[in-house]
Amino acid sequence: MAQNPPEGYQNVIPYLSYEDAPAAIEFICSAFGFTERMRMPGPEGILMHAEVGYGDSVLMLSSAMPEMGIVSPKGADAVHGNVTVYVDDVDAHCARAKSAGATIAEEPQDMFWGDRMYRAVDLEGHQWSFMQHVRDVSEEEMAAALSQMGQQ
Repeated sequence: MAQNPPEGYQNVIPYLSYEDAPAAIEFICSAFGFTERMRMPGPEGILMHAEVGYGDSVLMLSSAMPEMGIVSPKGADAVHGNVTVYVDDVDAHCARAKSAGATIAEEPQDMFWGDRMYRAVDLEGHQWSFMQHVRDVSEEEMAAALSQMGQQ
């Protein structure tokens, strides 16, 4: 019987589309520390499917194919989603992303839910959150912090 999901894949896998998928792979690997796993080229320079990995997780991506309704967020004037990745050292990760040319939308900061986080935007507008869990927080502490935020 086949293993489901297959070995090396998690149950939920983000799938992103880029106008220039090969450039996106280079950027994601350089700026965010992913490793290229595979590419499936198609006709006329289209990248039909690719996979990059980080730790025990996989991210899938492809070239935008507007004729099939698959587009990049490049040029959109709203955030359509977010990819969240846990890393070992969020401050060092942010420095790496900056030096590779990532747009840092929010510098690293400690969050009320116990993670240290920064946000970045990639070369075509996908939004990424990188987090490092730094302390355990109870549901009661989170509720109190949210209540305080609502009063400000």
